[in-house]
Amino acid sequence: MDSVNKLGEFLRVRRARTTLAQAGLPDTGPRRTPGLRREEVAMLAGISKGYYARLEQGLEKYPSDQVLSALTRVFALDQDAEEHLHHLAQRTHRPWAEYCEEASPSLMRMLESYRDTPAMIYNSRLDILAGNALGKELLSEALEDGNLVRFTFLNPKAQKFYQDWDEIARIGVSHIRATASANPDDSPLTALVSELSQVSPEFRRLWEQYEIRSKTREIKLLHHPAVGDLTLIYQSFKIVDAPGQQLATYTAEPGSPSEERLAQLRSLVADRGAAT
Repeated sequence: MDSVNKLGEFLRVRRARTTLAQAGLPDTGPRRTPGLRREEVAMLAGISKGYYARLEQGLEKYPSDQVLSALTRVFALDQDAEEHLHHLAQRTHRPWAEYCEEASPSLMRMLESYRDTPAMIYNSRLDILAGNALGKELLSEALEDGNLVRFTFLNPKAQKFYQDWDEIARIGVSHIRATASANPDDSPLTALVSELSQVSPEFRRLWEQYEIRSKTREIKLLHHPAVGDLTLIYQSFKIVDAPGQQLATYTAEPGSPSEERLAQLRSLVADRGAAT
């Protein structure tokens, strides 16, 4: 992960991904490279070409809020990407070494109190730190990899487990992208990105797109080997007193087939516990 010019890297990728039509400019024919030219971005943002070039080159590192707002408009950034742009420009982040890498005993007790809901604790790299019995059963195939993104790209079981694998892969990489930019000195994350980039062409392709998205609420389409297909609502919550950690829950719509299958999964967990 190049930590020298993250802002410039982000702007270059977004410029290449923005079409003339998206920017409201006329199509003037074939181009040697995709996306907008620097002078077009500068014109649309109301800044000089030289100033914008210095932003991409890393020579100008602290643009004003007005400039950032203009670039947000030009590139049609969503909320996550806009916040990421401001973060890169302001260089405000918590050093990764300050992050908590283990779930506290109180969090473990809270997890186990969620007897009817699969619940897990992940860190910002999406390493699996802990889970209640039902959560571990739901994600049993991912536990051996220890990290959700590694499981997604390197474990052959992932494409069957995630029925919407393409979307899961895209969201996972966009989350890791945001984490990597916020924590450029996080050596375990650097190692994870290097590992996946070397082994998975699909990870490399998505990484180069530089999408930014936080994992907060999603619909997960899963296939569990014991109970079959599940449509679950994934929600994550930051743990304030454990920086970098998030609590994730997986719930089903009341009265749905997925709620019945979660009940079957609970029965499996209970039977296994009774047998030990």
